[in-house]
Amino acid sequence: MILLDSVLGTIGGSPELLALFVGFGLLVGILFGFFGMGGSFLVTPALLMMGYPARVAVGSGMAFVFGTAVIATMKHHDLGQVDYKLGGIMIAGTTIGIEVGRAAVFYLEELGLAGGIISVVYVLLLGAIGFLVTRDALNGDGGGGVDHDAADKDLSDYEIPEIAQTIQQTVRIPPMVTLRGDVRVSAWVITAVAFSTGLLSGFLGVGGGFIRMPAMIYAIGAPVPVAVGTDLFEIVFSGAIGSYLYGQGGGVDLGIVVPLLFGSALGARIGSAATAVVDADGIKVYFGGMLLAGSVAVGIGEVGSYLGNELLETVGLVLVLGAALIVASAVVYTSLQSLRETRRQQPSVAD
Repeated sequence: MILLDSVLGTIGGSPELLALFVGFGLLVGILFGFFGMGGSFLVTPALLMMGYPARVAVGSGMAFVFGTAVIATMKHHDLGQVDYKLGGIMIAGTTIGIEVGRAAVFYLEELGLAGGIISVVYVLLLGAIGFLVTRDALNGDGGGGVDHDAADKDLSDYEIPEIAQTIQQTVRIPPMVTLRGDVRVSAWVITAVAFSTGLLSGFLGVGGGFIRMPAMIYAIGAPVPVAVGTDLFEIVFSGAIGSYLYGQGGGVDLGIVVPLLFGSALGARIGSAATAVVDADGIKVYFGGMLLAGSVAVGIGEVGSYLGNELLETVGLVLVLGAALIVASAVVYTSLQSLRETRRQQPSVAD
């Protein structure tokens, strides 16, 4: 009760707002655990649309990402989907990128431009990635990179994308490192990917997974399950560093972070467990749609904020929450269907 009263006091004494954060955390945790991305990037724009200052929205988003990644990484470690060598190399580049991104946010906030610019970047980035993922899903290209059959498929059996093969053959700058799945790549390629996604993490308050995970697949050539698990492992460190840096500037609001983490603790375990039973090909189109919806939602919310129209801001927030709800529900429903199908087949095998 003391903790509950403390949290309620911090967020303004509103049980409704507390329930909203807990529920949103549950949805984001499911998406985060299942995709290794795809939910944390909704937190910062949602907080911006709710009227929180840019540094609080970004800093609290980073702190939430850190807590959720810890929970999800433990599950992926159990599944053997974490390449600690790859994750370790990426931490250095990510740390530098986060500091550069954080400094940019604080500078833009002094100019009064942070909220608007961050929202515009979100619209462009989510829209572009959402379009690519949705197109690949509809074309059946498998380009979304969220297949999780690691238990039944050897890592060396995963096909390395052509662009990753080209990078591996072209960029041969020492030191060269060998990763899980017999992938050999220059450490400088890994560092470049880490810096770029760290910059996004520090600037947007996200784990960077919706960029980093595809980059691990298409630029580094990591097997899909390893990309998901290692991405989450790396986010543990980038989230911790970002939270500390923003916390030093008063940018982390525990009244926001605690209820979000409370909900995501369960959601991340559900999402991570679902990776063992669900072929995500059928869900990729929903995921791409969620990114597109997130892009539209942030755009609507920003227009509403610029015009001072509360209705548009509310519509944008509802779209963000609705997109997360639809995709998280699809993950849970598909998992339950897969489990039912497995149980239905067991008696037949026994016969």
